Amino acid sequence: VLRTVFFAYNSNEIDDSAKSALQGNATWLKAHAKYTVEIGGHCDERGSIGYNVALGDRRASAVKDYLVGLGVGGASLVAISYGEEQPADPGHSEGAWAKNRRAQFTIKS
Repeated sequence: VLRTVFFAYNSNEIDDSAKSALQGNATWLKAHAKYTVEIGGHCDERGSIGYNVALGDRRASAVKDYLVGLGVGGASLVAISYGEEQPADPGHSEGAWAKNRRAQFTIKS
């Protein structure tokens, strides 16, 4: 239901493609405000563990802030960083890394 958004290398900037996905997500979230939703910030394997945890946090927080700016209640959103620990693609190529640089939504309750 909620679309994952992707990021450029070493970035937490929300691009036009991500904005479009987040606008759709915001519509759903406002219509289902009873749910708590986790925004997980993820990174590719490049960079140190500490750097990737911090970057994942910046990504999750940027997405949360953007959604709050669209009128989603911030209390229902939990931003958390997973760094490089939960890759969507375990490969070691640019294609795999691009899939791993993301903010992913999980409906918690």
